[in-house]
Amino acid sequence: MTKLATLLLEEPLAPLELSITELAARAGTSAATVTRFCRMIGYAGYVPFRVGVAADAGRLRAEATWRADIGRAFDPLDAPDVVLQTLTRSHLAALQATAGSIHLGDVQRVAEAIATRDRVDIYGIGGSAVMANEMQLRLYRIGINAHVWREVHDGLTSAALLGDDSVAIGISNTGRTIETIEMLTQARSSGALTLALTSNPDSPLAAIADVHIVTVAPDEYLRPDDLSAKHAQLFAIDLLYLIVAQQNFARTTTTLAASAAAVAPHRRASMTQTPPPRATRARPRPRSAV
Repeated sequence: MTKLATLLLEEPLAPLELSITELAARAGTSAATVTRFCRMIGYAGYVPFRVGVAADAGRLRAEATWRADIGRAFDPLDAPDVVLQTLTRSHLAALQATAGSIHLGDVQRVAEAIATRDRVDIYGIGGSAVMANEMQLRLYRIGINAHVWREVHDGLTSAALLGDDSVAIGISNTGRTIETIEMLTQARSSGALTLALTSNPDSPLAAIADVHIVTVAPDEYLRPDDLSAKHAQLFAIDLLYLIVAQQNFARTTTTLAASAAAVAPHRRASMTQTPPPRATRARPRPRSAV
């Protein structure tokens, strides 16, 4: 019994790989002893014991996966109010840290270039493509000739056609996305002013850019794609968008009004507005008695 217990402490997953005979041989005991051991600790036999070991192993793997993927800020048994409080702190910390790290002189330089140059390319892959698309939509609505590229072949083609009258923006939270690095590198070699939007100021993407804006997200949960990272990116994008909008305020207001008018017919009327009267169907007159 002692030999078997010692083996299981040293190799707790051994029953998943060994038959009862193989386990007994490795422990230097007999199959009958293994059966008695299983019964002594509450199992009907070796097969139910193996099931128990498998369940424990799965639980341990699940906890390890949780810690690796979700992080240590959250526990699977946390109550909803604890999750809410921890989540709020994480997102606020991301926004505050990003605001504190932004160099407004760099933002102003890029904003002036975006507002005055002929073309803006924005590159992003995967989750960063969503951010790139958001930025393109904002800039395009205020009259900026902005294009988003989410596929490296198309992006490289566009980057090769840029010049010193262009701005290129690469978005990557890690700053290590190869495709985004390639597209921004090509844009810079073509003469465009380049901006990297990343959480890592020492990343390859930041190194090749003329200017980089750092978005900070505490590395606490849902790694590597936590939403606090995206909120920090959106914060920086919104700041850049607003400063670009200030550069030519007359154009901004004109284009915003034009786009709002274009989509207005597709918006449902407010509930406070009086709905149009329903069409009533005329009732047939009753037949007169003959």
